[in-house]
Amino acid sequence: MKDQITPFQIVILVLSFYVLGALVADLFFALSPELSRLLDYLDIVVCVFFFLDFSLRFHAAPNKGQFMRWGWIDLLASIPAGLFMAGRVVRVIQILRLIRALKSIRMFWRLMFRNRAKGIFASAATTTLLLVALGSMTMLIVESPNPESPIDSAEEALWWAFVTVTTVGYGDYYPITTLGRIVAVLLMIAGVGLFGSFAAYVGSLFIDDQSDEDERQHEASRRMMRHMYREIGELHGELRALREEVRALRDDGVESARASAPPRDADT
Repeated sequence: MKDQITPFQIVILVLSFYVLGALVADLFFALSPELSRLLDYLDIVVCVFFFLDFSLRFHAAPNKGQFMRWGWIDLLASIPAGLFMAGRVVRVIQILRLIRALKSIRMFWRLMFRNRAKGIFASAATTTLLLVALGSMTMLIVESPNPESPIDSAEEALWWAFVTVTTVGYGDYYPITTLGRIVAVLLMIAGVGLFGSFAAYVGSLFIDDQSDEDERQHEASRRMMRHMYREIGELHGELRALREEVRALRDDGVESARASAPPRDADT
């Protein structure tokens, strides 16, 4: 089956790399229990995107059986690694298959910006997810050793990263270390830019609708003009035919008048 790569699947590809990196870190590094629990939470969120991608492509596939020749890989990859340990190997196969379908970096950029609005949306969505994941992990690593920090659990770090990247900032959880505050500033700046991109994407939808309406009006005007030109041409032809007919009738009348006139007397 030939894979149809979409901007959403580029998001899936990037998230697959993130999940593999998280699994490698969990296997080869001594992580704290809270950080391991945070990685499990993030893995579940990513798997929701995997399953959504599988469901959309399965629904759109004209031949379900042929789709499942490779689709079973995507289905297994959508199971959290904590519940299905062999999912790690499956995700490696999934990445290789997506890379093979993508073929080149040039194709990647052409795909991402073939539709500029969709490319911006896919890029912003991917970056938001990665920022929430990396921001929450970094903040938990930096703040949890400090006993006075309010951010000392996986749930608190994930909540803090989400409200910070969305620029909401409730203030219920906040960093108290210098490094934690630097991370917070970077995350807030990135969040402002990202949600500006989302706003631009939403605005582009209305612009596209208006552009489509303008294009329909222009097309209707062009059809009307073509119809008017055709009508004018037909009227011009009819007018020319009437002129010819009037000229012919006038010539016939002159000839008839000459034929019916009495001959003149030469002496007179």
